[in-house]
Amino acid sequence: MDEDDRLAGRFEANRPRLRAMAYRMLGSLSDADDAVQEAWIHAASASMNGVANPEGWFTTIVARVCLDMLRSRKSRREEPLDLPDAAVAGPEQEAMLADSVGLALLVVLDTLAPAERVAFVLHDTFGLPFGQIAAITGRSPAAARQLASRARRRIQGTPSVPRDRLARQRQVAEAFLAAARGGDLGALLAVLDPDVVLHADAAAGPSGDAATLRGAAAVARGARAASGRSQYSRVALVNGTPGIVMAPRGRLRVVLAFTMTGDKISRIDVIADPARLETLDLAVLDD
Repeated sequence: MDEDDRLAGRFEANRPRLRAMAYRMLGSLSDADDAVQEAWIHAASASMNGVANPEGWFTTIVARVCLDMLRSRKSRREEPLDLPDAAVAGPEQEAMLADSVGLALLVVLDTLAPAERVAFVLHDTFGLPFGQIAAITGRSPAAARQLASRARRRIQGTPSVPRDRLARQRQVAEAFLAAARGGDLGALLAVLDPDVVLHADAAAGPSGDAATLRGAAAVARGARAASGRSQYSRVALVNGTPGIVMAPRGRLRVVLAFTMTGDKISRIDVIADPARLETLDLAVLDD
């Protein structure tokens, strides 16, 4: 077996791990496959001579490609399109992968700066040392550690209420989501304040106009009518309070921000305007 065959064999053996890593960095299966393929082109054009750790070398190449893609995406202020994922992987496979990683985590990762996201994924998920991360991000090891730490704080968030109250609010949010998924009107009414108000911004509805619903019955019927979206939804921390993120295949589309009075939801803000979504403080709720 010649050197090219050995290199190809080692790379293919690592492809599943590299793909999983790229997916967490990029949040798109088609982009992850593109990144791994580009990394292979770089590796194949080089030589493995003198490389003591091929797996680490492959990781470095993929991570640098992902970092470049994230920076390019941020500079253009654009998301990866949904169509390539549907064409290459199929929406069901993409949804399953997003769920296995954690849909809420993918949403929050997308709010991080490129270097923060790369540092967090490499260290907290794949256990790379900060010395190697420093070489990838072009920072010192101490700065790479700070990047991961800052990302971790963003991902964990800061609840606006004490832990015991947070746990109860989370139960209410999860009960609302479960009832919406099941179309259970009675269960929806059980978690809604009788005088609840739902306000949806203009981007949230098909008519393109802002809308307001008042009263538990009207809001419950609206939630039941939107039950199809709930399969792409998860509970997350929204501005310090448990709410719901709707993110097909990890792409944030809608946020339900809850205001709670006692153990009931007294207000729901349905936010879909991209500019407003960017201002939200989103975080992952620990299991």
